[in-house]
Amino acid sequence: MESFVIKTPSSSANIGPGFDVIGLALSVYLELHVTIDRSKTSSDHPLNCRVTYEGEGEDGDDISLDPRDNLITRAALYVLRCHDQRAFPLETHVHIKNPIPLGRGLGSSGAAVVAGVMLGKEVGGLHHLDDDRLFDYCLMVERHPDNVGAALYGGFVGTYLKPLTPEDTARIEIPLSEVLPAPAGGQDTGVKPPEPPFGIGHHIKFPWAKEIKAVAIIPDFVVATHKARAVLPEKYSRADVTFNLQRIALLPVALGQSPPDPELIHLAMQDRIHQPYRQNLIPGLTQIVESMSPKTQPGFLGVCLSGAGPTILALATENFEEIANKIIEKLQQHNEKKDLKCEWRLLEPAAGTQVIR
Repeated sequence: MESFVIKTPSSSANIGPGFDVIGLALSVYLELHVTIDRSKTSSDHPLNCRVTYEGEGEDGDDISLDPRDNLITRAALYVLRCHDQRAFPLETHVHIKNPIPLGRGLGSSGAAVVAGVMLGKEVGGLHHLDDDRLFDYCLMVERHPDNVGAALYGGFVGTYLKPLTPEDTARIEIPLSEVLPAPAGGQDTGVKPPEPPFGIGHHIKFPWAKEIKAVAIIPDFVVATHKARAVLPEKYSRADVTFNLQRIALLPVALGQSPPDPELIHLAMQDRIHQPYRQNLIPGLTQIVESMSPKTQPGFLGVCLSGAGPTILALATENFEEIANKIIEKLQQHNEKKDLKCEWRLLEPAAGTQVIR
């Protein structure tokens, strides 16, 4: 009997002006508890894999326990089939423990993809695949490098994509979207899926001042990523693009300085590319961004939408509960549901994906 645990952090993307660029791994972890009984000679489970689940969404219909449909096992299957392994080893049991809220802007799908790709490496014995190569596989499944980059590598990261050659563009479609089509998953056609080109994505780790914590305020409603994308314009003014470029040049430096400079961080956290267009999806967001500053709230550094929302991420050095309560009050004040439920968590930058044996 072989057993191991894969531990992958949640993440916040689009930090401040860093839309689709900057991600932060956070200390809430998806865990896969994996056992493989190689003494078995047959399996009653599809793809030789039994999936069980506990955590966020376990009482709903959002989580499939069929390994042919589950995002984690399909990402693993993609890696396996690229290496001529059509199914999981006999007999594989993947028990998923997931405390990451679903559809709230904390990188639940990104963590699932990263954990799944790592699962494929481990059960397939593909130890030649390093993290940079796994990043390529992740980006064939999940289109946004900031979430998967943070979940894979950990910490505060900047990510960027390599322009594809015409040959690569003609050979494969990148990304394959969040749901893998056959032959990468689903019905086994016997066809080997396209492997990712080398070096699709790249990352760089930025420093993070030890004094800075992340206060995540999580409202009790879901914002679908595709809806949050749909409200964004096709084109931006030169002034707005310049505004964000100026601030994204400041942000990694500002968040790495110890002691932190609250006014500099507050300035560097501002955004004109996605937050203004998503304010109708998250009532109260504009009022939170415009009303809170280091001058009005001791310990406060800056605030932004986490991913596509609705989670709000505030950076602070102290008075965390007071800051969280002020943001919750604004959300409740401007939401149609005056009794809107919100929880908040005090989080820190997290290490990247680990395999524990």
